[in-house]
Amino acid sequence: MLQKSKIVILGEILVEFVSHKKNCGLHKITNFSGPFPSGAPAIFIDQASRMGANTEIIGGIGNDGFGQCILKRFKTNNVGTTGITVNSNCPTGTAFVTYYDNGSRDFIFHLTNTAADSFSLKQALFNPSDTFLHISGSSLGNPIMRQMIMETVRNVDKAGGYISCDPNARANLMSDDAVRSSLSEIIERSTCLMPSTSDLEYLFPKVSEEAAIDQLLQSKTKIIALKRGSDGSTVIGNGDRFDYEGHFVEEIDPTGAGDCFGGTFISLLSQGASLYDAGKQANAAGALSVKNRGAMEGNSSPKDIANLIDKKNEQIA
Repeated sequence: MLQKSKIVILGEILVEFVSHKKNCGLHKITNFSGPFPSGAPAIFIDQASRMGANTEIIGGIGNDGFGQCILKRFKTNNVGTTGITVNSNCPTGTAFVTYYDNGSRDFIFHLTNTAADSFSLKQALFNPSDTFLHISGSSLGNPIMRQMIMETVRNVDKAGGYISCDPNARANLMSDDAVRSSLSEIIERSTCLMPSTSDLEYLFPKVSEEAAIDQLLQSKTKIIALKRGSDGSTVIGNGDRFDYEGHFVEEIDPTGAGDCFGGTFISLLSQGASLYDAGKQANAAGALSVKNRGAMEGNSSPKDIANLIDKKNEQIA
């Protein structure tokens, strides 16, 4: 049992603009939709809250329309926002994303020297011994956020709280020695890891999936939730292994699917759900998340998830 009274996350909060047209890169004039509340930590914690967890996000937004857009979404879904710094001197962080037919995507982020990395660390908001702290590897690329993240990780681990981590091991991040070192330490301190198959390839090059999982389980890690995209997922822990098939859905925007999976999984574990049930619902939540344009627009409720699982069961029967 991994029950804790609060889930906490620290990292970038931003709004995102998404191109309607594929294969145009970010250098051509085209139509975009937005602003959509976004940022890996924001997507994760919004979904965790929607699944019933007591949550808190620590980060920064500007005192502007984009920031108000984000705050409204969080408050609608009962995300704890006391840890958010509203900065009148810096604008809210932004990202622009476009897709290609082969599934790849291009991003332009505006985070450095925005409100996204201009916030204070409010650790008094939570009891580290009764906290499930989640870290997204995407947040480690910013030196200011990385320092605050590592301080919080060490405090929570030392106090007996739990750490979960989505490595988000992108190639540009893994080329930075400071990022790679920090991510390695977080992985070593994590109770729960939620890598994608591509994360394993970055972290353990030329090593089989089974061997990589075995290596991870030699550390403090008790649970691994392996995300396989449209092919589903695998959850391993407590001597058990559960494989979940993917759900057939129309993919509109895959950004945030892993964060939605993780928010569901950790939320349910923290509330005492079984490993099998947490994985099954997280697998469905990840599928639902790709059906709408905008990274957080596909976040789902327990009812949405139950309906998708029931639909699959009917198809199997």
